[in-house]
Amino acid sequence: MIKNPVIWFEIYVQDMPRAKAFYEAVFQFRLSRLHSHEIEMWGFPAEKDGPGVTGSLVKMNGVPSGGGTLVYFSCKDCAVEAARVLKHGGSVHREKMPIGQYGFIVLAVDTEGNMIGLHSMQ
Repeated sequence: MIKNPVIWFEIYVQDMPRAKAFYEAVFQFRLSRLHSHEIEMWGFPAEKDGPGVTGSLVKMNGVPSGGGTLVYFSCKDCAVEAARVLKHGGSVHREKMPIGQYGFIVLAVDTEGNMIGLHSMQ
């Protein structure tokens, strides 16, 4: 039985240096270059056998950014990352809001037009 069917995500971008700088500044971690012959990919940090999923920023000719899957990032307090989103060129679509017993979320837009979710329990 699969406990968590989500195993990978890709966020498509048009300006990789700008997008990479945005995610590194907002979440305060470093992305790692993933080697591929035809596309540019920078991976989010991951621990082998750790909880959760990971993925990458992807720049691929012919694939637009700004639409697609909504990815939620875990935060201690999503309001902190929301402030960083604004500071680093993104925007907040929906301010921090409660989602009952499941904590709080913020809906933000990155520098490439992709909506992302921020989630915290406080």
